[in-house]
Amino acid sequence: MLRYTLKRFLSLLISLAIASLVIFAVVEVAPGDPASFMLGINAQPDTIAALRSELGLDVSRPERYLNWVGGLLQGDFGTSYTYRTPVSDMIADRLWVSLPLALYALTLSTLIALPAGIYAAARRGRAGDVVTMGATQLGVAVPNFWFAMILVLIFAINLRWFAAGGFVGWDQGLIAGLHSLTLPAIALALPQASILARVMRSSLLDILGEDFMRTARAKGLTRRQALWRHGVRNALIPVLTIIGLQFSFLLAGSIIIEQVFYLPGLGRLVFQAISSRDLIVVESVVMLLVFAVIVVNFAVDLAYALVDPRLRVRS
Repeated sequence: MLRYTLKRFLSLLISLAIASLVIFAVVEVAPGDPASFMLGINAQPDTIAALRSELGLDVSRPERYLNWVGGLLQGDFGTSYTYRTPVSDMIADRLWVSLPLALYALTLSTLIALPAGIYAAARRGRAGDVVTMGATQLGVAVPNFWFAMILVLIFAINLRWFAAGGFVGWDQGLIAGLHSLTLPAIALALPQASILARVMRSSLLDILGEDFMRTARAKGLTRRQALWRHGVRNALIPVLTIIGLQFSFLLAGSIIIEQVFYLPGLGRLVFQAISSRDLIVVESVVMLLVFAVIVVNFAVDLAYALVDPRLRVRS
């Protein structure tokens, strides 16, 4: 297990190094100069040069990359060009919206998907299976921002059970905060639940055809007992990977939903930073999100190895 963990950790470090290079290169080749953008088209060249020097943009790109990575390793994300505040403070404020939203959506997705997938697999070919898979097909096909607009129309405008947008803040209490995140979480969770339910059904159907399931039935277990004692646990192995990937997506890919609901999260921060050419914010936030994705995948790999001992033997 130790050897497997070290190999995965080395892969994590290599992935982070490559990701930092790609992020820096992509952002740096984007057209436009932040100093010129901030000062406007009528700014004098000497004024632009002074601002570039103040922002650290007058050094070579390799030096800027090393300075940026060195700051990240020390926990220093730099200072925003636009707001002139530490990027770490901006990230900390927004993370308290994006992280709970991702966890909330992942919880809803799992609570919906696992029972739906098990139900469909247990009734393969029957009406319940057809209806459930039809609903998941619709969930996969429809974009989450469309779900978001429908939820706002029904529950915010017509029924007035929820606010159409905004976030009240955690200082108003846990219930009030979760209430503000409910509609965005549902909009994010429904498409992911559809994917996870289909994976759960497919995995469970594969397990139900295995020899050990027939042996369990031959020993006297009912179909339901064999399903829950042996089938579901083994079927969860590939589902763990999908859940980890979904959390990464929910944390890093909620830009559109945060825009629809006017949530002050990391996704909206990236969108605003791109609009204002605030390169240091874009680089730091995207790198943080990539770091979260890679670390979550690393944790999923370890969980996978704990559930399936064959991985530890192969390593």
